[in-house]
Amino acid sequence: MNSSSHDLSARQDRVSPAPSTATSTASGDAPTVSIPGAYVSDKAPDDSSKLKTLLSILRKFIGVADIASVRFSLPAQLLEPTPNLEYWNYLDRPETFISIGDSEDGLGRMLAVLRFWFTKDLKYVKGKPCKPYNSTLGEFFRCNWEVEDNAPPILGDSKKVTATTSTDTTNQVVRVSYITEQTSHHPPVSAFFVDCPVKGITARGFDQLSAKFTGTSIRVTPGAHNLGIFITIQSRDNEEYQLTHPAAHLGGLIRGSLSVTVSDTCFITCPKAKIKVILQYQEESWLGRTQNKVLGVIYTYDPENDNRTRIKEVPEDDVLAKLEGCWTDQVHYTLAGSKDPQLLVDLKPLFPTPKIVPPSTSQLPNESQRFWAGVTSAILNKQFSQATKVKQELEERQREKATERAERQVEWKPRFFENAVTADGRPELTDEGRRALKGLQAEDWYLEESAVQGA
Repeated sequence: MNSSSHDLSARQDRVSPAPSTATSTASGDAPTVSIPGAYVSDKAPDDSSKLKTLLSILRKFIGVADIASVRFSLPAQLLEPTPNLEYWNYLDRPETFISIGDSEDGLGRMLAVLRFWFTKDLKYVKGKPCKPYNSTLGEFFRCNWEVEDNAPPILGDSKKVTATTSTDTTNQVVRVSYITEQTSHHPPVSAFFVDCPVKGITARGFDQLSAKFTGTSIRVTPGAHNLGIFITIQSRDNEEYQLTHPAAHLGGLIRGSLSVTVSDTCFITCPKAKIKVILQYQEESWLGRTQNKVLGVIYTYDPENDNRTRIKEVPEDDVLAKLEGCWTDQVHYTLAGSKDPQLLVDLKPLFPTPKIVPPSTSQLPNESQRFWAGVTSAILNKQFSQATKVKQELEERQREKATERAERQVEWKPRFFENAVTADGRPELTDEGRRALKGLQAEDWYLEESAVQGA
């Protein structure tokens, strides 16, 4: 068994212990650690009455191809008091992200990408499925994570160094910065960018979901503009990895206890290294306990002739390693020619790492926590009528501004990203976007107020 993978669990416990289940909001002049309450749930709450109400609303949408694109407003008591842009990100364990480029071996780097992949959604493993606030056009969220660079090597020679000066970063605190903006309202699309200049690694993409209610569950798939996560390692000659998302099912609506299951195929590709991964999340049986089983294969491929989509289609001669495990527990890999499984990641002791958000005095009116502060406060105080009233006022303001733009024939332009969407799924930062990330790296929270706001 690979002892270094066990070390990851032990060390990560020390880096960030299990956070409080309460949402922490920034106040005063100092940045604040923040983590949505839904990220960690010690015990399942009794949401049966909420889910019955939600079910009665959803039944109106049976047969609708995509309920995510339909205009309807949920009452506040059905919502998690968390902005969508704060909730939805892929850095639940940032130390696995910053270690992706450490290995000198191409297969080692792909295994590090996979370790990141299985930790990026810890919120669904440790927390509860929930419905955050719908993002409004031009709304944005920014934060930092500060983590020790302590994820152990997986395969091959490895070194933890800065991207520019090759200074040793082993066990040193490294800052990761993140910005996301709602770039389109119809369809609802947000762009995101992750930057860790110390380690020379970035990630970007568009988030868009399509959802269909089947009568007993909700099937959630990537939207047309969501082509996955694009990770670039600048110190490896801009080696790029594309990670596509599988479809998921949100079930338990009838029995009153929500759960997430995945039964789909997704892919990770690195054209420069000519290495590809096929992950197959296994379909659950109607009887017995949920297995959450995942199988995978890592193999060499031809980026110019890539037509394999199933594990069984991959010739044994091309296989570099195989994967097997439970995506909510442990995942192992076995190298080609070996019968000895190695531990890739153990999720049991891990929890989502809290974010560091700007102080409330430095947040702009259209910055997520400040924008939704009135709704959040009312929900936390169980003043649901007031929360619904404030929420509807914000939504109406967005509709009014959209009408004004249509009358003046003015096209909405994002602030931090060049375009609302792109054909290749890779958002490009504007000058303001680059300055905002540079400011986050320097802990300079100041931003000028947006000249034009969507709501």
